Amino acid sequence: MQIGDYKLKSVQTGLFKLDGGAMFGVVPKNLWQKTNPADEQNRIDMCTRALLMDSGKRKILVDTGIGYKLSEKVNKIYDVDFSEFTLEKGLENLNLKKDDITDVILTHLHFDHTGGSTFYDENRNLKPSFPNAVYHVQKKQYEWALNPTERDRASFFPVNYKPLEDNKVLNLIDGEIKFDDFISLHTVNGHTSNMQLIKISDEKNTVFYAADLVPTAGHVPAPYVMGYDLFPLTTLEEKHKYLKEISDNNWTIFFEHDPHNECAKIGLNEKGYFVKERFNLN
Repeated sequence: MQIGDYKLKSVQTGLFKLDGGAMFGVVPKNLWQKTNPADEQNRIDMCTRALLMDSGKRKILVDTGIGYKLSEKVNKIYDVDFSEFTLEKGLENLNLKKDDITDVILTHLHFDHTGGSTFYDENRNLKPSFPNAVYHVQKKQYEWALNPTERDRASFFPVNYKPLEDNKVLNLIDGEIKFDDFISLHTVNGHTSNMQLIKISDEKNTVFYAADLVPTAGHVPAPYVMGYDLFPLTTLEEKHKYLKEISDNNWTIFFEHDPHNECAKIGLNEKGYFVKERFNLN
């Protein structure tokens, strides 16, 4: 898809699983399993789908997946699977290498969104994975990630983002901004402090990268809010706000965590918001 100066491509970076009950909060399993069936450990299939925006001069990647720094124990808990998809393969399919990326926009700093931002070199030194890129994240999200609460500490690993500051490649953004003529960043606070969502828009089309506000197609109904969210009622308000815009204006929503549904158009009826069309971006 072309929007303004940018060609948009999805980049599948890996597969993993999370507990279905945690992913759907108070929604009963006999409802959410219709769209997101669980395995024998009650985990649902997930992916880490990044977005590439390529203008020729600028190649911008949104989020970086889980990466390869987790322990064997943690990888087993989340059933992390790189047998089919990796970040490197995803870029290679687009004839790109990590050196080609000029910017990385991080929606937030949970390990499944920024684990691929850094790596250990042959001397076990932590380095930015994209040597020619500037990394962009909300300042308040970064501050939160350096001092998370006991409730969400397990989602934040400083090895994924502290080296970016140390190497002076981290750009801290203060609030909602127009990133350039076609890209704008919008903050929400229900899932975590100052998660930023990405809107890519011209006079014809809009793609909305919803990150963990609407992680899968199964989360389109407004009350389907994750148990992981720090402030679920805030998430509910934020979902109503953006789902209305998406529905009213025929935007395309991009799902970061849905291995089966990449993009969709959203409708509204007497029962609420629903997926009316599913398709791939590429």
